[in-house]
Amino acid sequence: MGHLKVSLEQWRVLQAVIDHGGFAQAAKALHRSQSSISYTVSKLQEQLGSKLLHIIGRKAELTEAGEVLLRQSRQLLASARELEYLAESLRSGWEAEIHLVVDAAFPAGRLIEVLKEFEPLSKGTRVQLKEVVLSGAEDALHKGDADLVISAFVPQGFLGNRLVAIKFIAVARADHPLHQLNRTITTQDLQLSLQVIISDSGQVQRRDIGWRSEHSWSVTKMETAIETVCQGLGFAWLPEHQIRHQLDAGSLLPLPLDAGQSYDAPLYLVCTRPDHMGPATRLLHDLFLRHSQ
Repeated sequence: MGHLKVSLEQWRVLQAVIDHGGFAQAAKALHRSQSSISYTVSKLQEQLGSKLLHIIGRKAELTEAGEVLLRQSRQLLASARELEYLAESLRSGWEAEIHLVVDAAFPAGRLIEVLKEFEPLSKGTRVQLKEVVLSGAEDALHKGDADLVISAFVPQGFLGNRLVAIKFIAVARADHPLHQLNRTITTQDLQLSLQVIISDSGQVQRRDIGWRSEHSWSVTKMETAIETVCQGLGFAWLPEHQIRHQLDAGSLLPLPLDAGQSYDAPLYLVCTRPDHMGPATRLLHDLFLRHSQ
């Protein structure tokens, strides 16, 4: 990499001249002499080989090239400040990154609320988010691939805090043949229809929960399962909060089962290494708990 012609300080001086309305005002704001400010800007123009300012009366105005370069320099200085802020955060113990694994059934709105509150307090800590299904969360805990996990299960050797209970409802499209029976639906009726199942994303100890038909299709994403049922291809137990719009509109209807029409599935917040939580992980952990209340 070649040697840089100009420094961040030179760009800071140019910004001050424009933002404060002139050389004298910039000198006062930066606690420097006016001659020092003038020399810095002059040297900057010489090093770049481009005129950046016009002096009109006592006021300095940008040339066309100056406008373009000043705009870019503002981004450059902002990035430099963020870099220094991140370095200070790391020095004081704040993590550079948090790996967050979340069961796909967790309400997206609540997740975004937590992350939105976390971001301005994060001191530059990045969040790497991964969505999983069922034992995929357990895999992340056992492998140590996550700092925080929202899981349907708390495996042996870990402790978790209950965040929410997700209500799953057996539904099908309003014109599905099961709804045309106009009576209570039995498991024998279900066996004759296609069931859509969200498959477990785990690799170590895969789980199946709930009733399962011999005639079923498996999909890997909750959104795909919902869309498949909305298209009338089958029935499924789906999270109530994720199909609330379709239920209210009447495009999806609960199946009138003789038993098991709905069930609650709790989700837990689990920390992989609770005795070694950094301040950023602790903050995000506590925000999830507060929002669960």
